[in-house]
Amino acid sequence: MVKIGIVGARGFSIVSAVKAMPEDARITAMCDLDTECLEKAKKEIGLDDSMCFRVYEDMLEKADIDAVVISTPMQCHVPQAILALQAGKHVMCEVTAAVTMDELWWLIENVEKSGKIYMYAENYCYMPSVQLVRTMVKQGLFGEIYYGEGEYTHNCTELRNWHGKTGWRSYWQMGTRGSFYPTHSLGPVMQCFDDDRIVEIASFSPGNHNPYGLRNDDLTQTLCMLESGKLVKIRVDTISPRPHAMTYYQIQGTKGCYEAARGLGDVDKIAISTDEDPDGCNSWKPLSDFNHLLPDRYKEGKGEGAGHGGGDYYIVADFIDAIKTGVQPELNVYKAAEWTSVALLSQLSVTNNGRIFQVPNFRAGMPWSEKRIKI
Repeated sequence: MVKIGIVGARGFSIVSAVKAMPEDARITAMCDLDTECLEKAKKEIGLDDSMCFRVYEDMLEKADIDAVVISTPMQCHVPQAILALQAGKHVMCEVTAAVTMDELWWLIENVEKSGKIYMYAENYCYMPSVQLVRTMVKQGLFGEIYYGEGEYTHNCTELRNWHGKTGWRSYWQMGTRGSFYPTHSLGPVMQCFDDDRIVEIASFSPGNHNPYGLRNDDLTQTLCMLESGKLVKIRVDTISPRPHAMTYYQIQGTKGCYEAARGLGDVDKIAISTDEDPDGCNSWKPLSDFNHLLPDRYKEGKGEGAGHGGGDYYIVADFIDAIKTGVQPELNVYKAAEWTSVALLSQLSVTNNGRIFQVPNFRAGMPWSEKRIKI
């Protein structure tokens, strides 16, 4: 039984997932500065006063927990992850992993030193449609993948303030330039490229036209060159007045392509050539026609009721499994660092007219000489 402490209200997203695995995990503590959040924890999770904390260090010291789920504002992620690791706790952390490149080095060093599990909570990678497309990629149905695209268009301007005060998003998201929140778009696409990695990025924007006084560009387009020479493009846009489209993806291979739904009745779709239908790449088929290829655990329906189409259940399940086996998960600290670094380097690129920046080769035992930004 893995005992979990949650810090931050966003962590309520995993409650239904944990409740669905009563023999494997249990939430035994909650920490938040907001007393209303703690009251909600008492009712929804079933915690008593002794399990609820307003001071994070108190939870680490006094609560009966094995692991921490960090769901606080992004500027808190690395300091809180390091404190947890140093206290001997496993960590699952919300996105993004860090807000500076130095924080990425600190995070990697502390994970390696602690020997504890660190999982990057990029739950978009666990959505059923993403898992289905990834399975089809692995089976070669699209041929060789050479291009991917992801978009996160989510008008967050109404989230700038919190309880009548200027919220953290005004500074740490919409207050910084570049593709500050890329991993919901990047993660699912990068998983279609196996162990390929991003080696260079360049970011561009049409400028700032919003009436809110925010520093962020209205949108940012980032091109990512992979080590193989293949290409990924992502768009991050949290200001433009438009309907939400937070899960748009596209992949292109030598046998065909996949495109996510765009709205207004559209559905996820594919077009592929097969031996039986050589011209199949010229017409769309609903992705749902291939649901029989979903990973078996998704067919079992254990994730029903959890957020992101059940994805929140499976990401928690993989975190628990990693703790039990002692094997770092696929979404480990090095993936977290690579995908997060795109955001941090994008800030430099977009403010230098699309200048190309190299992405470090994040890996175990990385030498000090490589822990720097190259241009």
